[in-house]
Amino acid sequence: MLAQGRDGLGKNAYERHQPEQTLLYQLVEAHYPALVDQLAQQGKSLPDHVHREFEAYLKCGRLEHGFLRVRCDKCHFERLVAFSCKKRGFCPSCGARRMAETAALLADEVFPDVPLRQWVISFPFPLRFLFAAYPQAMGKVLRIVYRAISTYLIHKAGFSLKDGATGAVTLIQRFGSALSLNIHFHILFLDGVYVHRDNRPPRFQRVKAPDKGELEKLIQLISQRVGHCLERQGLLEQDTESAWLDLDPAEDTDATPDKAGWALPHLLGSSVSYRIAAGPQQGQKAFMIRTIRPLDRPDPGLERVAKANGFSLHAGVSCEARQRGKRERLCRYMARPAVAIPRLSLSSTGKVAYTLKTPYRDGTTQMAFHPVDFMARLAALAPKPRVNLTRYHGVLAPNHRWRTFDTH
Repeated sequence: MLAQGRDGLGKNAYERHQPEQTLLYQLVEAHYPALVDQLAQQGKSLPDHVHREFEAYLKCGRLEHGFLRVRCDKCHFERLVAFSCKKRGFCPSCGARRMAETAALLADEVFPDVPLRQWVISFPFPLRFLFAAYPQAMGKVLRIVYRAISTYLIHKAGFSLKDGATGAVTLIQRFGSALSLNIHFHILFLDGVYVHRDNRPPRFQRVKAPDKGELEKLIQLISQRVGHCLERQGLLEQDTESAWLDLDPAEDTDATPDKAGWALPHLLGSSVSYRIAAGPQQGQKAFMIRTIRPLDRPDPGLERVAKANGFSLHAGVSCEARQRGKRERLCRYMARPAVAIPRLSLSSTGKVAYTLKTPYRDGTTQMAFHPVDFMARLAALAPKPRVNLTRYHGVLAPNHRWRTFDTH
């Protein structure tokens, strides 16, 4: 990392990252073996990709596990730079590096200088579990969500799908502020439509911000289409009162309940439902610490939020074309890592306390975990291999029919 120079003039000096001194590293080193042993006593085990996530994290940034020697050609000064794990689950160092690189790429090279709007859609608890167990279903649902919002923007601009096109980048987040498994989509849309007519280069036309009524219609449409799609795939059963998942245990997936006694389905389900997955209080609701009074005033951020059937759609954050700094901050927020080490602490009773970024409306400011259950939370955040968590749509996709034109 970079630190201030000793001369106080603001010069940048390299300071080696020392993960072994962080609380998160010490917790994983001490309690991850306990989670593995506890599962083994129950005749269960974790999938290989979860084991690799923890093992790679314990080697990340440690010189004894590999390093690169950097040498200056002029003064011959040398430094040792330790290898990183480059995992996508819970490593804060690699997550922060990926956040900075992704934000710089999107802000400087991907998005044109036009207004942008962030659309955030979250899903009912059963679908969060489904997306973690069956990532291919998550891809189908994302296509439904993008088509619904894109069609809405083009029609609102007064054009047909043939003449107009929009674009977006989706960053799929797997975590909530309480380190729960909460797979949801952050979609940064161009806040308008590109129009292509008479063989002239596409021109951008802005669209007015959606009102609450439009969002309610959109989320109703999305929830219905998602339900019908998953029902056709045989993953969801619906009746007049409720819907439930109909997962095939014979399918080859890491989350299959009976595959080699793997414990991942239990960990995923507990994390999604805010329950304790491991330790002496297994199955109970996670312990929440309330330190402030419940908020009884209306939330001003709910002006552009709509909910239906367990789905939630938010479209209240935007930035103008000239706000390049805000654009990059928004991209950094969408690409942020799951675990923030400054919000992690150890209580006097030995519990792991994690402070929420924003207090819940009931006054909850912290979550408390038994150390072994905290390891189970981290295990649930590890994505399956080869699952793309960044998607490009519309005119920003590499194979769009208008890519021959410069939209920047």
